Amino acid sequence: MSDTTPAPRAVLADDERLMREQLRSRIAEVWPELQIVAEAKNGLEAVELVKEHRPDLVFLDIRMPGLTGVEAAKQIAQLPDDDEWALPEIVFITAYDQYAVEAFEQGVCDYVLKPAERDRLQVTVGRIKKRLAQRSGEAEPDGPATGTLQQLLHSLSARVNNASGAPKYLQWIQASVGQTIQMIPVEDVLFFISDEKYTRVQTPTVEALIRKPIKELVEELDPQLFWQIHRSTLVNVKAINGISRDFRGRQLVGVRGLDEKLEVSRSYTHLFKGM
Repeated sequence: MSDTTPAPRAVLADDERLMREQLRSRIAEVWPELQIVAEAKNGLEAVELVKEHRPDLVFLDIRMPGLTGVEAAKQIAQLPDDDEWALPEIVFITAYDQYAVEAFEQGVCDYVLKPAERDRLQVTVGRIKKRLAQRSGEAEPDGPATGTLQQLLHSLSARVNNASGAPKYLQWIQASVGQTIQMIPVEDVLFFISDEKYTRVQTPTVEALIRKPIKELVEELDPQLFWQIHRSTLVNVKAINGISRDFRGRQLVGVRGLDEKLEVSRSYTHLFKGM
């Protein structure tokens, strides 16, 4: 971090007060520059505090009453970002090794095992510092991410909620095409784009409308097939035929068979680092 870079800011969420105090103390030892700007006792509070404080980093206990840390992370991932603020890095706090291992292997967030040990926390801090430097342009990216936050949250959510068997993703879309209703196979959809009222469903031959918002579609579609590239856009990975940049440096996704380009917001540019 350069002398002119503002000190990073974090929100800490854990339903156990002693755990919050212990983690805050450990963080002060290994990362004294980090400012804990707010603390939450549950997932709902965490989401509201992230909206209010717009931090660089969020520590989320995976198991909290009302709204789990994974569910809170899903809501945080749907918040709008802009030129002044990108969505925060996520660090999960957990007593369960099986969650921690998956978070580590996906490579798009990190974890702290309870109780927080200094040596392990230093490893997490090192990774987060590196990612924050990459986002600000002070360090070169290592290459393409090994997974996406969206994919990780889907998987962790199933584990936390004790889901059994493979998740059942949406197979058909019932959409309005002119004055008719059509059943559109999800695999035929090139992309979804939402405005305030409707979501456009685009196939190679049909443009249709549904009332379901993107945040609901994210929950219902296979994250291996559909990537979220903007808070209002989901694109079929198999339909992507190229990535370009406009005169402002924004990434644009080209879609097979169409001239239209889809904008990639800052929070999702990591998906195409290697392209």
